Amino acid sequence: MSGTIDDGGTGVPGDAAARLAALERENAELRARLAAVGGQPVVVAAAPAASREPRHRGRAAAAVVLVVLGALLAPVAVVAAWAERTLTDTDRYVATVGPIASDPAIQGAVAGRLTDVVMEQIDVNAIVGTVVDGLEERGVGPRATEALTQLEGPLTSGVESFVRRAADGVVTSDAFEDAWVQANRVAHQQLVATMRGEGGELLQIGQDGQLTIQLSGMIDLLKQRLVDRGLGIAARIPEVNATFTLMQTSQLVQVQNRYAQVVALGTWLPWISLGLLAAGVLVARHKARTLVVAGLALAAAMVVLAIGLAIGRGIYLDALKDVVLRLDAAEVLFDQVVSFLRVTLRTVGVLGLVVAIVAYLGGSSASARSLRAGAGRGFARLRDYGEGRGVSTGSVGDWLGRYRTVVRVTIIVVAALVLLLAGSPTPGLIIGTALVAGVLIALLELVARPPRPDDGAATGAPDVAQPSR
Repeated sequence: MSGTIDDGGTGVPGDAAARLAALERENAELRARLAAVGGQPVVVAAAPAASREPRHRGRAAAAVVLVVLGALLAPVAVVAAWAERTLTDTDRYVATVGPIASDPAIQGAVAGRLTDVVMEQIDVNAIVGTVVDGLEERGVGPRATEALTQLEGPLTSGVESFVRRAADGVVTSDAFEDAWVQANRVAHQQLVATMRGEGGELLQIGQDGQLTIQLSGMIDLLKQRLVDRGLGIAARIPEVNATFTLMQTSQLVQVQNRYAQVVALGTWLPWISLGLLAAGVLVARHKARTLVVAGLALAAAMVVLAIGLAIGRGIYLDALKDVVLRLDAAEVLFDQVVSFLRVTLRTVGVLGLVVAIVAYLGGSSASARSLRAGAGRGFARLRDYGEGRGVSTGSVGDWLGRYRTVVRVTIIVVAALVLLLAGSPTPGLIIGTALVAGVLIALLELVARPPRPDDGAATGAPDVAQPSR
């Protein structure tokens, strides 16, 4: 084959020769340009890359600062929200202190307090003295009156035992639990008034931080029980101002002095903490990775709060060793009062872990992509296996395949709304919601049929088969 083509009698190079000549010309031009700049190559893309680097570093630094601030504020926000809810929500307060009435340690402490109050009003020595005086007026011999006087101690002990048994019967009765719950429900309004500095009749805070509740209603129950059992002198017991200490800590005085600030912090601080975490994710360049870090940071903050709560519990009980007679009752009171705080920190911690797991599974890391690809292949095999045996999702599967992303986003949004609108979310609710959403998304991936090649041909689209996800 000839390497040239005759065009009007002149030799014209073939395709290969023409390309070689063009390459030589371009090479010569490049050498000339290189020589003009002193032998240094010209890199055109270096300037834009250098200009983008500081901006990326600034976004990364801003994301780190926002996430750290949000995580640091999270424990304070949880405590503030718990304090605000306990102070202002009557139902929450009753749910906190109501179960205390059925605890044996608290029942024993209250029975002991009721017994002490009643015995202060029943002067057995004075009663015996009156009887002795009456016997002497009637001419009874001194040996009898002396013997009666010697019975003052046993009589006092017997009356005290009698009163204590009656008090134990009162605190273990349904009437006591009802009276306790009702008294605390009514007293919550007095608690709010006390926190506002307006004073209260049922609940009071002392200068040393003692939160006390009036026992007048319980004493009336005990008086009636004693009269019914034959101790008629109990009817003469006047109305007394007796209290039972629910909690004793100097922090209550500080909360009382800063009631408005506590309410404001409890209302807004949780949203500020979540807003900082969300802002850190939005500012970050790698959002999925930052969301994983934010979720783990939130869970770690709740672990720190739990550790701090355990340390505070120990310090509180150590401070009461020489102050209260029943340390076990103080322990029960503390645990019950902070029960909702523990539920809240567990809920937030589980939420952080769930967010981190979901963000990881939806992220762009090699392991996450590998997991999704493996799951997609597994769903495809199951779907092909079923269709090979005549089991097909038909038009429903085709529709889900076309709108798979919309349906997936809808499931996630509904799950998020369930958690946001829940009045009192719990770890169980979060885990259950996440599992239900995960199962629904898995069913979607299994049932949804990827677009088939003939679907593209029918609509005039390119005949490209899309892999199943």
